[in-house]
Amino acid sequence: MESSRGPPRVKNKQASEQQISAEQLLREAVDRQEEKVQAPTQRFSDLEELHEYQGRKRKEFEDYVRRNRLNLKNWMSYAQWELEQKEYRRARSIFERALDAHQTTVVLWIRYIEAEMKTRNINHARNLLDRAVTILPRNDKLWYKYVYMEETLGNIAGTRQVFERWMNWEPDENAWSAYIRLEKKYGEFERARTIFERFTVVHPEPKNWIKWARFEEENGTSELVREVFGVAVETLGDEFLDEKVFMAYARFETKLKEYERARAIYKYALDRMPRSKSANLHKAYTTFEKQFGDKDGVEDVVVSKRRVQYEAQVKENPKNYDAWFDYARLEESSGDEDRTCDVYERAIAQLPPSQDKRHWRRYIYLWIFYALWVEMDIKDVSRARQIYSKCIELIPHTKFTFAKIWVMKAQFEVRQGQLQAARKTLGQAIGRCPKDKLFKSYIELELKLFDFARCRTLFEKRVEWDPANSQAWIKFAEIERGLDDLDRTRAIFELAVDQQQLDMPELVWKSYIDFEEEEGEYMRTRKLYERLLQKTDHVKVWISYAHFEINVPDSDEDEDEDDEERPISDEAKARARKVFETGYNSMKEKELVDERVTLLNAWKAFENTHGSSADLEKVEKQMPKRVKKRRKVDEGEFEEYLTWTFPEDNEVNPNLFDLMRRAQEWKQSQETHQQIHQEAGQEVENGT
Repeated sequence: MESSRGPPRVKNKQASEQQISAEQLLREAVDRQEEKVQAPTQRFSDLEELHEYQGRKRKEFEDYVRRNRLNLKNWMSYAQWELEQKEYRRARSIFERALDAHQTTVVLWIRYIEAEMKTRNINHARNLLDRAVTILPRNDKLWYKYVYMEETLGNIAGTRQVFERWMNWEPDENAWSAYIRLEKKYGEFERARTIFERFTVVHPEPKNWIKWARFEEENGTSELVREVFGVAVETLGDEFLDEKVFMAYARFETKLKEYERARAIYKYALDRMPRSKSANLHKAYTTFEKQFGDKDGVEDVVVSKRRVQYEAQVKENPKNYDAWFDYARLEESSGDEDRTCDVYERAIAQLPPSQDKRHWRRYIYLWIFYALWVEMDIKDVSRARQIYSKCIELIPHTKFTFAKIWVMKAQFEVRQGQLQAARKTLGQAIGRCPKDKLFKSYIELELKLFDFARCRTLFEKRVEWDPANSQAWIKFAEIERGLDDLDRTRAIFELAVDQQQLDMPELVWKSYIDFEEEEGEYMRTRKLYERLLQKTDHVKVWISYAHFEINVPDSDEDEDEDDEERPISDEAKARARKVFETGYNSMKEKELVDERVTLLNAWKAFENTHGSSADLEKVEKQMPKRVKKRRKVDEGEFEEYLTWTFPEDNEVNPNLFDLMRRAQEWKQSQETHQQIHQEAGQEVENGT
C-alpha cells in the first residue's frame, strides 16, 4: 500500500548505457501526435443546393447579430463569410449595418476599408476613409491608412491634401514627421521647410528644433542652420531653454571649425541657464576646451561652471554671505574687474535683516574684502577711501560698532602717508563709540611714531573711560617705566591699586610688586605685600611674600652679584620663616583648612631646601592627617567625607583626643575578634 504512493523509486541510479537526447524526445513526441480532426469538405452538386446552404448560413448569422448587435465578432464573421462567397454588395451592406452599431470602432473601419481595397474598389475605399477621418479625426491609424493608400496609388497631390487636413487637427510629432518625410522623398524641400515652421509652432519642444536644424544641415546652408538655432533660442526663452539645443548648435559650429562661435555659444548658454539644467552642457564645454582650447580656455570653463553654481546659491538665499565671499574670490581669480566690482556691489547691497550685531558680523567682511581688493589689486585709492567711508556711515554706531573697520581705515590712511587722516579716523572712532581695541590700535600707532605725549593722553583717556581695566593701567605704567619716569610709574600704580573695582586686581598688584622689586626698592616691596595682605589673605600671597624675603639681599651684600651664586643668609631665611609662621597663624585663626595645608606644604619645601633638620621636624609635626568623618545630611541620613586634622587642634583638648584614640583601638579589636570567630566557624564546618 505504501509502495504505491508517490513516484516510483529508482533503485539503480547509474547512467544508462543508451543515452537519449532532448531532440530525440521531442521528435518522438511529434511523431506520436494524433492527427487533428478536420471538418469534411462540403460539395454542392447544383446551384439550388448552394443557395440552400447560403440561406441557412445567412439565417444563422442573422440570428446571431439579432440576438446581440453589440458583439462585433458576429458582424465581422458575417461580413467575412459574405466576402468569401464573393457577395460584395451583401458584405458592404453588412459592414454598413455594423457601423450603425459600432460607429467609433476603428477595427471595423479598417476591415471594411481593406475589404474594398482588396476588391479594387478604390473610390469606395476613398469614400470610406473620408467618412472615417471625419468621424474619428483624432485617430492616427485611419489617417496613416488614408495617406498610404493615396501614395500607393501615386496620387501625391491627394496625399498632400490628406496631410493638410490632418495637420489642421494638430496631431502628434510622428504625423508631422511623416508629412516631412513625404516632401523630402519627392524633393520638395521648400515645402518641408514650411512644414517645419508650422511643426515648431505646434510642438516647440527643443528636440523638434534640433530636427529642423539637422534637416537644414543636410539639405540647406549653414546660414539657414544658424537662423533655425537663433529662432529656437528666441522662441524658447529663458524658461524653456534646453541644454541640448545649445550643445547641438555648438557641435554644428565645431564641425565647421568655427571654434570662437562655438565657445561664444557655450558661454552664452552657461551664463543664462541654471546649474541644475546644464550639467551635460558643462561637460560638453569642458571637452570642447580640452580638444580645441588652451589652458586659459579650460580655466574659463571651470570658472563659468562655478559662476553658475554661485549664482544659483545667491539667488536662492541672497543673505548667504559665505556664498558671496566665494563668488567674489572666484571673480578676483578670473581677473575680470568689472565682474568683480559687480559681484561686490550686489553683495554689499544685501543688508542684514536687523540691527543685531550677530547678523552684521559676516556682512562687514564684504566691505573689508572689497576695500582691500580695490586698494591692492586695481590701485584705486580714492575709491577704496569711499568704500571705507560708506561702510562707516552704514554701521549703526549708537547700537554697536566694529573696531576692525575703524582700524583698517586708519591703517589704509597710514599706507597712503596721510597720518592726520589716520589720527582723525581713530579719534572720531573713540569719540563716537569707544572700545578697548580702538585705544590699543591708536596707542600702537603713536608708539610706532614715537609720539609719547599723545600716548600719555590716550592712556589717560583710556583709564578714564574704563578705570576697571587692569591691563590698561599696567600698559600705562610700562610706558612710563620705559621712559625712565619712575615717579609717574609709581603714581600710576598707586592710582590703579586704589580703584574700587578692577577686573583683575591680582595682575595690577603683581606688576606693581615686580616693578619695585626689579628697581631694588625692597622696603617699598615689603610694604606693598603688607598692604596687599590687609586686602586679601590668599595663601599664594603669603607664599610669594616668603619667596621674596628669601631673595632679598642683606644690606652689606653686593646687589650686582648673580642670584644663583649668592648664598642665602640666615637673616633672609629667618624673615621667610617668619612670613610662613605669620601666614599660618592667620589662616589658623580664620579656620582655613585647605589654605593651611597648602601653606604647610610650601613651608615644608622651603625647609627641605634651606632649613635644618630641627626646622624641618618642627614643620612636619604640624602637618595634618587625612581622616574620614560623618555628617548629617537629612533626617536619618549621613554622609562620609574626607578632611584634614591638625595635631595642634588635637592638643587643645587632649582628653577628648585620648578618648577618640581608645575608641578607635576598641573598634579595631572588635573587628579582629569577629574575624577570628568567622574563621573558626568555617574550620568546624569543613571538619564535619
